[in-house]
Amino acid sequence: MSIDILVLIIAALIGLYMAANIGANDLANAMGTSVGSGALTLKQAVLISIITNVLGACLAGGHVTSTISKGLIDPALLANEPNRLMLGMFAALIAASLWVHLATYFGLPVSTTHAIVGAVVGFGIISVGAGAVSWGKIITIAISWIISPAAGALIAGTIFYLAEKKILSARDPHAAAVHYAPALIFFVVLVLILSFIFKGLKNLHIEIGFFYTLLLTIPFAAMTGLFGRTWVRWQVQRKRELQPNSKRFSPVESVFAQLQVLTACYVAFAHGANDVANAIGPLAAIYSVVKTKSVALQVEVPFWMLFVGGIAVGGGLLAFGTRVMQTIGKNITEITPIRGFCAEFGAATTILICSRLGLPVSTTHVLVGSVVGVGIMRGMGTLDLRILKNIGLSWLVTLPFTLVLAMVLYKVFTLILL
Repeated sequence: MSIDILVLIIAALIGLYMAANIGANDLANAMGTSVGSGALTLKQAVLISIITNVLGACLAGGHVTSTISKGLIDPALLANEPNRLMLGMFAALIAASLWVHLATYFGLPVSTTHAIVGAVVGFGIISVGAGAVSWGKIITIAISWIISPAAGALIAGTIFYLAEKKILSARDPHAAAVHYAPALIFFVVLVLILSFIFKGLKNLHIEIGFFYTLLLTIPFAAMTGLFGRTWVRWQVQRKRELQPNSKRFSPVESVFAQLQVLTACYVAFAHGANDVANAIGPLAAIYSVVKTKSVALQVEVPFWMLFVGGIAVGGGLLAFGTRVMQTIGKNITEITPIRGFCAEFGAATTILICSRLGLPVSTTHVLVGSVVGVGIMRGMGTLDLRILKNIGLSWLVTLPFTLVLAMVLYKVFTLILL
């Protein structure tokens, strides 16, 4: 067996390990509220998330990715030493994987994007010097620690306040649900379509203006909303007839449960489209170095890599994603279908708005913030502040931990192999 084949096998194993950790942590966030509220069983959540995640990775994944994650390091600085780039990618993948695995073990939702960014910066500092690092991007990431959860909490909390005031606290919640169904479904469909185009499909670089897209999608969302009233009326009536004494979901909750699952499917699709590259990007860079013996500024990501990466992400959720799902869906605050819907829809809305405004956000941080926002509207006493403190610390530790670990691993690899 040639050394190149051995390197590729090791790289593939490390990449799949990273992908599995992404599934266990990041993808678990997307499905956590649905499982916590009882809208989906664990098996259903895993099956749905694997399908939507693979579709996102294959249909809208980053088929061309920078060799160095997020443009943090200029690959040209290592043009004469491709093996150092390859070892740096090894170190970055392993460092990020170990941190995400550790966080998952303790049930802490962290940003895998931030983990791989920290690891790449660590390898960059020790290989080409701190001056070669784009520190402006690091500051942007630090800002996102505040913007992401705060925006998620504000929007999700507002949605929950309105749902509780207009529907749950109404004299007849069933009639109120039917009355507000057109507006509710209109906004859900509008946000999901716009999010799908601008966030889920962003790697396809579809050049459609925001307002032009808005004009095209509003009539469709409005039509869906009008039909939605009939659907909600039928759902409520059917539930009242079939399960008059059901203790699982009320008729109104069953409607929100289905909307919540729809929103979670979008989040999983967008995750596959945008985050599978966190594992596959460095693997593609290693593959390119082995194949061309050079440092390419852009690397073509083979379709099979995106497909296998998507499967590995779903497998990671199945294997060890239950702890993070438990944190998101139960431990921060108690989740019901209505609260879960408000958190998921609030997160999708936040990500859409912040992305269009050019504000840096992390999907993981937005989802956590959205759950917290719903909890705040119910009362601070409903939140587990100890869990929130641990989550906040894990976010702060992510960058420095992966940065230092990648530096250590890169130094060890170069001493042994170069």
